[in-house]
Amino acid sequence: MPNRLANETSPYLLQHANNPVDWFPWGPEALEKARSEDKPILLSVGYSACHWCHVMERESFENPSIARLMNRSFVNIKVDREERPDIDAIYMQAVQAITGQGGWPMTVFLTPQAEPFYGGTYFPPEDRGPMPGFPRILLTMDQIYRTRRSEITKASTEIVNRLKQTSRMKSDSTLLSPDILNEAFLHMAAGFDAQNGGFGGAPKFPQPMNFDFLLRYHDATGNAEALHILNLSLEKMALGGMYDQLGGGFHRYSTDSYWLVPHFEKMLYDNALLSRLYLHAYLATGHDLYLRILQETLDYVLREMTSPEGGFYSSQDADSEGVEGKFFLWSPDEIRAALGDRDADIFCAYYDVSDQGNFEGKTILNVPIAAEEVIDRLDIEPRELEDALQRGKTALLPVRNARIAPDRDDKILTAWNGLMLRSFAEAAASLQRDDYYDAAVNNARFITENLQSNGRVLRTWKDGQARLNGYLEDYSFLADGLLAVYELTLDDHWLNEVQRLTNDMLDLFWNPNEEIFYDTGTDHETLLVRPRDIFDNATPCGSSVAADVLLRMALLTGNESYRNVAATSLRGLGPMLSQYANGMGRWLAALDFHVGRPKEIALIGDLNTDAAQDLLDEIHLRYLPNRVLAASEQGDPSGSHPLPLLRHKTLIEGQPTAYVCRNYVCNLPVTTPQSLSTQLEST
Repeated sequence: MPNRLANETSPYLLQHANNPVDWFPWGPEALEKARSEDKPILLSVGYSACHWCHVMERESFENPSIARLMNRSFVNIKVDREERPDIDAIYMQAVQAITGQGGWPMTVFLTPQAEPFYGGTYFPPEDRGPMPGFPRILLTMDQIYRTRRSEITKASTEIVNRLKQTSRMKSDSTLLSPDILNEAFLHMAAGFDAQNGGFGGAPKFPQPMNFDFLLRYHDATGNAEALHILNLSLEKMALGGMYDQLGGGFHRYSTDSYWLVPHFEKMLYDNALLSRLYLHAYLATGHDLYLRILQETLDYVLREMTSPEGGFYSSQDADSEGVEGKFFLWSPDEIRAALGDRDADIFCAYYDVSDQGNFEGKTILNVPIAAEEVIDRLDIEPRELEDALQRGKTALLPVRNARIAPDRDDKILTAWNGLMLRSFAEAAASLQRDDYYDAAVNNARFITENLQSNGRVLRTWKDGQARLNGYLEDYSFLADGLLAVYELTLDDHWLNEVQRLTNDMLDLFWNPNEEIFYDTGTDHETLLVRPRDIFDNATPCGSSVAADVLLRMALLTGNESYRNVAATSLRGLGPMLSQYANGMGRWLAALDFHVGRPKEIALIGDLNTDAAQDLLDEIHLRYLPNRVLAASEQGDPSGSHPLPLLRHKTLIEGQPTAYVCRNYVCNLPVTTPQSLSTQLEST
């Protein structure tokens, strides 16, 4: 019989709905049962694309004898970390405090008051060397809880006190200056892998926000080393197996140090952040490789990760047919059968496909050598290589699509959609692709119309049902994405929506007495502690994006309280901004904006004219990381416009006119792209 998870909408929870475990979702029913029966809680946290989550389910949660142990002694709660990042964050900190490491699946033992006393990650179904089996863990935790309660109380109290201490960090007197950016660059560069690109060794994560900071730093200082680190890393990632060479899009991370063997799940947030990084790198450098990777990634999202309603799905699994990566692997015979001998020889030479393979006897497509070397080795013309590769991709993608595909987590998360929304909006503006424009506007409409209730942003949507109050990241990421939609469309509706979200975000999440953002709103359920994440990890933290949005909205609206909150947030991190630079990528971008004298660009005139579009192209086709853009079809000689950037701005000789300003002090207005280009380069 299905358990209580059968009534949930999360694909991850539904995957466990037929386990013999008496699972509860997180909520009052489970917590009250634990208290009334004086039973410890077994909390299991994961997500649907998690390979080891699937392994532990098959080995333990589907095992009737293990399920009996769980049901007899514990109240068992299953949580989707993507739906409930608050629960995940609190208990992940606890597990890290207990064991020194974390990960998923996360397994935590709690008192009936939800206080953690022991935890870990994956446990095998039987003892394996020094690793105890899950049944042994269950029996031991049950016995300790029944016979050594005082030790449980002491351990849980110590952990809770530690969690409370780490959740608070008040503003200090740190001077916000470019010196912090210089120090952050040095810390970041010290970990650079000069041979393979990226930072550190295996496993190697893409860290797009850190590379975005390096690009900003190069733009501001001209530092050649920053650009070298960026270029080598982006090229290595784009040519390795972590990038899906056939279908586009990036896998989660590389299990080795040289980007070949990925952990095969594809996450929406990775592809949102990486596509925007490659867009920025293309605008800054003009490298065609970056443009191709950007477009292939966004095309993949349109093809496989976009709902009919306009929302973006969350992830695709690592496994298919119970085997990690099977969907993405090739043999020479499979390629030869689809392409014929001549094209197969070229395709296999370029993408490193061999009889021995590079992963469990088959091949992950990757590009280990330069195209020129393949051309010389096969004695072919460059055009023949290009044509053969294009024919090969066109022929092989349908062959791959005929395989049993990895499962897709089709819930729609507001925060992650905000990340993807910004990427599509910026790409639409820069590349002038109508399909990207439509994707951005449709997504903005879908999220604002379907993931809000009585003005309150909600976290998740699936099968027509939106639920769970949104977190700080839902508000800040959505505002960030909608701000990009405003700069794409220059429709005041979207700017008004951003301003409403910004004000609500401050009301719900900013504590003016403590001078910090919390991740949960003032209307959230009471948890063990009120969570507050300050590090940019796989995704930026909600507060770093909030600071970034507040700084840009301060310039657009003239609301100085926005700027003050953002600056206070930055000062609150103090020396951490530079000392822990690898976990501060988006914070550093916000700081760069704050100290970098951003450009304020106003455009006056009919936006549907060719002359206005030529001016917009001059803005959107260059790398301008620190700028805001506002527009009005009508001039404002009286100075009554609600946006200070547009006050007193008028047309010159009836032509669409651009103003480039700093702190609302503007250069002479211009009407030609050439004049605008000169001001953007020199101002």
